[in-house]
Amino acid sequence: MRIVFAGTPDFAAKHLQQLLDGSHQVVGVYTQPDRPAGRGKKPQPSAVKKLALEHQLPVYQPESLKSEEDQAALADLKPDVMVVVAYGLLLPQAVLDIPTKGCLNVHGSLLPRWRGAAPIQRAIWAGDLESGVCIMQMEAGLDTGPVLHEERCAISPDETSASLYHKLESLGPEALTKVLKDLDGYQSQAKPQSDANATYAKKLTKQEGKIDWTQPAAFIERCVRAFNPWPMSWCQSENLKAGQNTLKIHAAELIQGASNKGPGTIINSTHEGIDVVTGDGILRITQAQMPGKKAQPASTLVNGYSNVFSPGLELQ
Repeated sequence: MRIVFAGTPDFAAKHLQQLLDGSHQVVGVYTQPDRPAGRGKKPQPSAVKKLALEHQLPVYQPESLKSEEDQAALADLKPDVMVVVAYGLLLPQAVLDIPTKGCLNVHGSLLPRWRGAAPIQRAIWAGDLESGVCIMQMEAGLDTGPVLHEERCAISPDETSASLYHKLESLGPEALTKVLKDLDGYQSQAKPQSDANATYAKKLTKQEGKIDWTQPAAFIERCVRAFNPWPMSWCQSENLKAGQNTLKIHAAELIQGASNKGPGTIINSTHEGIDVVTGDGILRITQAQMPGKKAQPASTLVNGYSNVFSPGLELQ
């Protein structure tokens, strides 16, 4: 088939590579415009653009696909199907109607659970035991189309967004290949989603990573895993310089115990971890990052930063 691919990050590039390794013809690639990145804030191409250029594929980077001119350029490619993976732009109905077999989306959740921008992170954040990928026939609504195929995987107790991301980036390309081999068959058996069971995976923000120590330890621990590697869970210490008082928490675990101290109070600091009182239970920080430093284990932190991690001190 003649395929137009639309995607932006590395997760999407893995799927494009799978298509390039197969028997279908990729006739064009759509990706987000180059965005400023790095210390110099120079415009950088997306992972998908880099891969497309390596294979001498035509690359299109419109700010949106709402204009008739951009839609005409897509139609000129005469696609049989458009494959969309973490593209980052909504597709108008006029675009969805261009490919003869419509547009397929690879989505990183078990739809209708976690429609939206951050399905991988929200699954961990909510304490889900299972995740997966769905191949969906796209509609104008946000991740509302019928599901053609799904692949499932367990979410382990120590799962981070980074590790679940890697699980799904191996499941997704194989699932996509399976569907494309018999697209007519999968489309004939597509299952409509239940709107009543839908949940929305809203986009993450840096501010959401701030730890609220009045929350239960179990929830904070899930946030630490869900927000790793971005935006990272973080807190502050008044014992550090103003403007340089933010600590990023890379890893933590639940421990047995209780305390009558206020939430955020450190009650124990050993090489095993830094124990902090929460609204319900005790959270042990096992790895954290000081301002301007790399992530360090608790054994290093308690030796080098007693002004921050000694028992009786508080984290905000």
